[in-house]
Amino acid sequence: MHFKGIPQKQHVYADYSYVPLVLAAPVLAGFRYNKPAAYLCQGFALSALSYSLCTKAEWGIWKLIPYRIHASLDLASGVLALAVSQVPAIKKDKPAMLTFLAMGLTGLIVGSLSLIAAKRH
Repeated sequence: MHFKGIPQKQHVYADYSYVPLVLAAPVLAGFRYNKPAAYLCQGFALSALSYSLCTKAEWGIWKLIPYRIHASLDLASGVLALAVSQVPAIKKDKPAMLTFLAMGLTGLIVGSLSLIAAKRH
């Protein structure tokens, strides 16, 4: 069995579901009054939206960033979200910490699987 990863054409579903979920996370998970966590969610969501719109892929509006760079940014975003989950203002707020852990794992998984698929082409 050969593992194919996430093809570029399907990656769009991960991107455009991640953005609204991360924007809504402070309300959905119950940490909207934790301003640092809420602002960081906005930053993660807006940065993902920005580089998604600028990717050389079917869904990109401005074709500036190669898809492999986009997938690498997803991976880096995952690493950063995992690190943010350990910042004291986030770590002491369990819903916020768990949200950033989930964001981090999502970034690691989606980024890695997308890079696997990109390297096959």
